[in-house]
Amino acid sequence: MRIGELAAAGGVSVRSLRYYEEQGLLTSVRSASGQRHFKDTDVDRVVFIQRLYAAGLSSRTIKDLLPCVDAPSEATSDAAMERMERERERLTAHIDDLTRTRDALDGLMATNRAHRRTLRQPARPRSA
Repeated sequence: MRIGELAAAGGVSVRSLRYYEEQGLLTSVRSASGQRHFKDTDVDRVVFIQRLYAAGLSSRTIKDLLPCVDAPSEATSDAAMERMERERERLTAHIDDLTRTRDALDGLMATNRAHRRTLRQPARPRSA
């Protein structure tokens, strides 16, 4: 299948497929005229790559995980598990940072709400 067909079937742009190929995540065979041709099974690979990107993984990490998909073995499985554990730790730390940032923003919003309530209260008459 040609690159446009794979893009449509995988729900990605042609540009994304070119990027995947540049990063070593996807391979094609070139015709005599230079057109890229992909296997039908590459649709599943593109969908899988998209899932990994959606999970927050980088192209470098995805490339490190693909040997486990392409040639499953005990060694590739162990390497993939170690890489996924490191990624999980990285994501957990990032989530913790985001949670602290959200909590700080919640505090600022609460302070702002309290201040706005004081602005809406009618002024009290001064006693002489």
